[in-house]
Amino acid sequence: MSVLEIVLIIVAVIVVAIIVLASMTLKKVNQYEKGLVERFNAYDKTVEPGLRVIVPFVERLYRVNMREQVIDVPPQAIITEDNVVVTIDAVIYYQVIDAKRALYEIEDFELAIIKLAQTTLRNIVGEMSLDITLTSREKINVDLRSVLDQATDKWGTKVNRIELQRIDPPQDIQTAMHKQKTAEQERRQLRLLATGRKEAAEQEKQAAILKAQGAKQSDILNAEGQAISVELIADAQAKAIKIVSEAANQHFKENAQLNKKLDTIRDTFAQQTKIIVPSNADVLNVLGLDGTNVLPIKTKQQQQPNNEQQQ
Repeated sequence: MSVLEIVLIIVAVIVVAIIVLASMTLKKVNQYEKGLVERFNAYDKTVEPGLRVIVPFVERLYRVNMREQVIDVPPQAIITEDNVVVTIDAVIYYQVIDAKRALYEIEDFELAIIKLAQTTLRNIVGEMSLDITLTSREKINVDLRSVLDQATDKWGTKVNRIELQRIDPPQDIQTAMHKQKTAEQERRQLRLLATGRKEAAEQEKQAAILKAQGAKQSDILNAEGQAISVELIADAQAKAIKIVSEAANQHFKENAQLNKKLDTIRDTFAQQTKIIVPSNADVLNVLGLDGTNVLPIKTKQQQQPNNEQQQ
């Protein structure tokens, strides 16, 4: 082996050693993490995100994720107060707030919180009936979060929220509940239908009443109108008769008397009786004798003065 080859080998070893030493010395802490530095296996300090220098074989760096994380609680069978087995699973959202306690106070945080959540769920649901369990999802979430948050506080973590993904009763209970729900919906539908028919009947009744009242009012108004019309016609006829009567009394009174006289003359002529009529009598006009030569006859009063003159 030549000297050049030995030198190249030494240089390669030194480069590898430098690379290994650099990888052991320079440690990167991400933005969402915090670093815990141990010196001779004892906690020394907490470092912020960035590039950190660690003394090899003396110090050691642990990274702790400070972001909110999710843990899926596996489904478990829980017996309710009324002895019904339900299957419940949940999701836990938590976040580390103290990296030192999260690393040194608990060995396996996720396993611990899952077991604690399952135990707490059994205690909470075991005191509820099936109906209350199915309708109290939010209450179960709040109670479970309160217990877990209090228990995990010493582990340097905070439980932000818990969501129950599903609460499943046994299949036979689900079938019975489905039938009950269907029957309830049918009963509600029949009730709504009956209520609708009742309201429709009431509306038809009210419409008939209003229609009858309208017809009655219309008949009354028509009758009143006809009565007023008859009264007006009667008044008009009475006034007309009165006017005609007054005109007849005024204009035909004398003619009526003359007609009476003519009737008397007619009856007299029928008996061939002679009648002496004064020359200025109206009957001459009626007989068409006015303007003709009629022989005047002197009355006794006219004869007496002539006799006195002769004496």
